[in-house]
Amino acid sequence: MINGSKRIPQPIRWAMVGGGRDSQIGYIHRSAALRDQSFALVAGAFDLDPQRGREFGVQLGVDPERCYADYRSLIEGEAGRADGIQAISVATPNGTHFEITKAALEAGLHVVCEKPLCFTLEQARTLKDIAFSRNRVVGVTYGYAGHQLVEQAREMIARGDLGEVRMVHMQFAHGFHCEAVEAQSEATKWRVDPRFAGPSYVLGDVGTHPLYLSEVMLPDLKIKRLLCSRQSFVKSRAPLEDNAYTLMEYEGGAMGSLWSSAVNAGSMHGQKIRVIGSRASLEWWDERPNQLSFEVQGQPAQVLERGMGYLHPHALLDDRIGAGHPEGLFDAWANLYYRFALAMDAANRGDHEQLATLRYPDINAGVEGVRWVERCVHSADLGGVWVDY
Repeated sequence: MINGSKRIPQPIRWAMVGGGRDSQIGYIHRSAALRDQSFALVAGAFDLDPQRGREFGVQLGVDPERCYADYRSLIEGEAGRADGIQAISVATPNGTHFEITKAALEAGLHVVCEKPLCFTLEQARTLKDIAFSRNRVVGVTYGYAGHQLVEQAREMIARGDLGEVRMVHMQFAHGFHCEAVEAQSEATKWRVDPRFAGPSYVLGDVGTHPLYLSEVMLPDLKIKRLLCSRQSFVKSRAPLEDNAYTLMEYEGGAMGSLWSSAVNAGSMHGQKIRVIGSRASLEWWDERPNQLSFEVQGQPAQVLERGMGYLHPHALLDDRIGAGHPEGLFDAWANLYYRFALAMDAANRGDHEQLATLRYPDINAGVEGVRWVERCVHSADLGGVWVDY
């Protein structure tokens, strides 16, 4: 079911902080946000170098007067305009997320923030309190959560196709940092520096992605306790880890594992989730996003394809092109940005009934990501012991 009319009545007036010319993630944000005309990029503070940021903003079609030197002048300048921004996307290093998001929320703006939302659970709860008190939407960019087959997996698990869920195996383990690439790459250098990345590297950078996929697929599965072991195989990265193993025990007795790594040599991306039940299992891999593996004990394995009529209606809502054509990262991100826009528009209108029907990685998802990283680091630093969640 192809939906070619995904629109909200008026695009959200939107700005970016960070995401400049050489930023891969900035390009992804813009491509996703502008895909369905749900957002209009009207301002930004795109670069630490104000002149370079202004030149880049003008290339994007932004009025040079609305290309600001930093997020503070952006928020202040836009607040004085009748056509000022309504939302900000934060695409800056981790260490800045809390202060920028907090300032934007306090100014009455909606926020889309890169993960991790911040460094500590206390900070995350502060942001949540402000967002709720101001009736503002916070979206967190767990991008692949917008893929249709993640919705299909959620529906299959909910209707009992797998039987009782026993195990959840997750990983996001690529190999692109199996050597000290940060010596030549500024984009990687800050990720392995605690001053800018916080208490974790791969746990927060990649591990929280499949963790959120599990939360989408298994909303009733709650972590009871966890055990984490983390390693710095490239020694110069210590105390931050470039590899980590996390075991989780869920309420009710199910078990989970999550492998987070940047040193899985030869792996292109390696983000997978496998849910194992008493009768069947399913598996999704973001490098082959059009396929969902479904394996019933004693029967031939099946591969479910995106866009086919046998899928659940919720897995067909966001189709952008017919079955057989690949949809991937940009489409999944665009689906999330469309949901962010719907939520922001509903909040602006005070439509709490519609807000309650929308599901997207929200402030609660951001809080849980911070909580998980914090507990993993705590467990690992104690020598890899079980800690209550």
